[in-house]
Amino acid sequence: MTRVRTWSLVLLAASGLGLAACGSSSSSPSTTSAPATTAAPAVIGTIADPSPAGTFGTQPTITVPPGAPPTQLESKDLIVGTGPAAKAGDKVTVQYVGVAYSTGKVFDASWTRSQPFEFTVGAGQVITGWDQGVAGMQVGGRRELILPPSYGYGATSPGPGIAKNDTLIFIVDLLKIN
Repeated sequence: MTRVRTWSLVLLAASGLGLAACGSSSSSPSTTSAPATTAAPAVIGTIADPSPAGTFGTQPTITVPPGAPPTQLESKDLIVGTGPAAKAGDKVTVQYVGVAYSTGKVFDASWTRSQPFEFTVGAGQVITGWDQGVAGMQVGGRRELILPPSYGYGATSPGPGIAKNDTLIFIVDLLKIN
């Protein structure tokens, strides 16, 4: 019975991720209102060749690392904040820029709209890589995230600039915890 229950949970989580990847095009990484999954947090690797840190509060430049994209979620604090750390359940305000690993082109940036983005960490309001990758950031910090397809939009393209099964790179500034 335990084996059946385990596989049922795995299938339920996988179908939830598949549905979450079916969101429509949006001006933010929030494409779904799917509930948060109860899966264990991912093991997050460290980006070996990160983008330049730049200056907190100004739009950064993302450089795509050489070679094949990683197969696990990776993260690197480019600027370590000095404020409180974001945790599951916290509503946060961020600025971000996103680049497709395959093209090296920016597909979205809150800086270009002069409009920070708000979401609740761990609530399933954003792609999985954001829920897991922003947790632990400190206010005033800048973090680079590299999200394999399973942490982004998977086999579904959410719109222009992001191909099916694309790996995504984001740089996120944590402005505040609301």
